[in-house]
Amino acid sequence: MPPNGNTGVPAIEGGAPVRSEPLPYATQWITDEDVREVTNVLRSSWITSGPVVQRFENEFAALTGAAHAVAVYSCTHALHLCFAALDLEPGDEVITTPLTFVATAFAVTHNGARAVFADVREDDFNLDPARVAEKLTPRTRALLPMHYGGAPCEMDELMRIAAENRLFVVEDAAHALGASYKGRRIGTLGDLTCFSFHAVKNVTSGEGGMITTDDEPLRRRLVSLRFFGIPADAWARAGSERPWHYEVREHGFKCNMMDIQAALGLSQLKRLDDFLRRRREICALYDAAFAADETLIPPRAPAHSESARHLYVVRIRPETLKVDRDRVLRALRAENVAANVHYLPLHLHPWFRETFGFKRGDFPVAEKLYDTIVTLPLFPRMTDDDARSVVEALLRIVGYYRR
Repeated sequence: MPPNGNTGVPAIEGGAPVRSEPLPYATQWITDEDVREVTNVLRSSWITSGPVVQRFENEFAALTGAAHAVAVYSCTHALHLCFAALDLEPGDEVITTPLTFVATAFAVTHNGARAVFADVREDDFNLDPARVAEKLTPRTRALLPMHYGGAPCEMDELMRIAAENRLFVVEDAAHALGASYKGRRIGTLGDLTCFSFHAVKNVTSGEGGMITTDDEPLRRRLVSLRFFGIPADAWARAGSERPWHYEVREHGFKCNMMDIQAALGLSQLKRLDDFLRRRREICALYDAAFAADETLIPPRAPAHSESARHLYVVRIRPETLKVDRDRVLRALRAENVAANVHYLPLHLHPWFRETFGFKRGDFPVAEKLYDTIVTLPLFPRMTDDDARSVVEALLRIVGYYRR
């Protein structure tokens, strides 16, 4: 690896790329065992929601320590169902972060309520409890923290605010499977917690989501809502005296998980600890390489939590470079390193600006972070050589452009 500050000419400026083949920022890792488990379902007599989904729910609940788990087609559906189950109404407000994917806020707005943004903390990019307190109104019904990059939010403070104001807490844990907060697994803290099994997440089922809760009435409501408002789906009715009979009891949706998805998710779940271990190893390699560089700020390790290390997001000190963050991203791509950004703050997207009148300056910490962050490749299939090539590329670029 080239020494810090002696990094050569970047490919974007005419040098040879560090890598000959592109390295994605994330990708799934499917094994022969995963394929066998899915194939077994495809060759069975039941491929939609059935016994494999139930087993996935049971094993996921046991893993997180939650009393119940409800599987759905995606984490977006999970979030949407949670707020439907809480009976949000027009005029209700849910406080959440602007530094997230749009699904977080759309789960609120699709239920007729309003997503109210509170700014984030600069050290961990998570929802700032002090800013949340400032956004409370008589219309606030719930808090929606999102555990950015897999690092848990400051849940004690958020739960205190919720308890004092009789609010629900729905956690967006799309990044946080395997994370823990003060010794408790994410999935057991709020009223409802939503996980993602998208292809780039810590465990994948292709698409898929899971809701955990300790509340039995909420679990029953979620099960009904995920399948047209019918309390028992076809598999649950199969062993009854009248399997042909069903009743629609409320205005529900169609977002049940299939056994095909659950088979892949179950197989992947067996390797979660290995996936997490490998993610931490890569992060440690990055941390060591970037610690002494004056241009780069590696992510802060939580003092009292264990991150799921879903993302590795490094910050750039813009005052140290002659170019902006976007030039760094383009330069990394020219080195065949597919760096990314998580995220353009929601209030800067055209729909939110036009619908709610947001503007730049409304959430200065989220905006400052967006302007300076780079998501580096991080996935368990990466080799140490892959990680070292990312380091070499980034140090070459910031060394070349340093003031």
